[in-house]
Amino acid sequence: MLPMFLAVMDQTIVATALPAIAAEMGQVERSSWIVVSYLIAATIAAPVYGRLGDSFGRRRMMFVALSVFIVTSLLCALAPSMTLLAIARFLQGLGGGGLMTLSQALIGESIPPRERARYQGYLAAVAVTANTFGPVVGGFLTEHFGWRSIFFVSVPIGMLALALALRLPKRTMAERLPWRADPGGLLFFAVFVVTTLLALEQVHHFDASAIPRGLGLLLIGLISFALLIWQEKRAESPLIPLGILRMPAIWRSDALAACHGAALVSLITFLPVYLQVVRGASPAQSGFLLMPLTVGIGVGSLITGRLVSRTGRTTIFPVIGLALLTLIFLFFALFSGRLSTSVLMPILLASGLFMGTVMGVVQVMVQSTAGPLRLGEAAASVQLSRSIGAATGTALVSTVLFTYLAIRNPDAAHFFSQMLQHAPHTTPPINPEQRALLHADIADAFRAAFLVIAGFTTCGFFLALTNPLRRI
Repeated sequence: MLPMFLAVMDQTIVATALPAIAAEMGQVERSSWIVVSYLIAATIAAPVYGRLGDSFGRRRMMFVALSVFIVTSLLCALAPSMTLLAIARFLQGLGGGGLMTLSQALIGESIPPRERARYQGYLAAVAVTANTFGPVVGGFLTEHFGWRSIFFVSVPIGMLALALALRLPKRTMAERLPWRADPGGLLFFAVFVVTTLLALEQVHHFDASAIPRGLGLLLIGLISFALLIWQEKRAESPLIPLGILRMPAIWRSDALAACHGAALVSLITFLPVYLQVVRGASPAQSGFLLMPLTVGIGVGSLITGRLVSRTGRTTIFPVIGLALLTLIFLFFALFSGRLSTSVLMPILLASGLFMGTVMGVVQVMVQSTAGPLRLGEAAASVQLSRSIGAATGTALVSTVLFTYLAIRNPDAAHFFSQMLQHAPHTTPPINPEQRALLHADIADAFRAAFLVIAGFTTCGFFLALTNPLRRI
């Protein structure tokens, strides 16, 4: 749980410190690289650690991942420039990506299949807690001790995780997957991840001049993906396990993880924007309104894990959860303007509970299908699918928002962009009637965005419904 907490927290703790980092180091235009470099490295590292863990032992690779994470946290804290900080964050992501994959795989290694869902529910609750905990603690540490403290705080937590990992039992597996280096697969995979994530990141600039650059990066990503498939079909020890990805239970579960990641991350990303821009909430109020959602996800994950452990049933829980979640998003898209805050909070709580029906179940289904020798590959496939889904989903919702506004009312698109770049209450003064019209157009754009999120959950519903692994 502690390595999982570290890996997830480190993705979010930096967000509230970015203004302070940019103020001290300058180069504001490069501040996003502090987040993007970590995400790229963690995405690349996930399947690598999964494959190495299957071949050399997951306990041993956990020591490696934690050691890399601790050392690079110190490098981040001591970085003298924005460029070196981005490089250190990339190296830190190489450790962080391993922490998430190995935590999931170690549960599968240590716990019988029927009991795994309960423990995967614990990990899901830890991940949600870390997502909520990160920005709050990041802001507190930055304000009182400076931004470098957000990296120093990872060191003692990492040392404690290392001490706890020493208590893991040594396992002498009579049979391990043979290891052969696959440099071609790693190269093509790295190019695919880097170009695809950078292409999706271009969407967030909301600049027409960035479109050709984004399309060029996306084309390179598609070519590298085709080369990756070609390479992995002929490799003796492939980095990407095409064999297990052909199994219906696994590819449907991974696709479900991608849809779930797209819905969850885009909702958490744009819901605060909606609350502040459309409903006029302050940043503190929007954070408070998000609490029912995050609490609901943790509780839903715990309850679902216990139900799967008791009954052995799997797909029934995400099928019901995603069906009800889709109805909530459709209702929200149609009637969000008429909902009071007192009604909004229980709706968000219910959304979180239904979101929690997916996270642990997917890992259990993939690990049960893959078998004990390929637990690392299985856990990594879920993590990779969720990351790509989250990035793609967020970019798609962002595109819908700004395309809708640009077509319907270019002034509203410009006004919305200003509100995102600055605090909503510091935008240039305009007369009340014009502001009301702009807010109405922005509210309509968010209805379209919520319909897109409902589309993600609908796809997830059908993937869960058609998954052949209904019981373990």
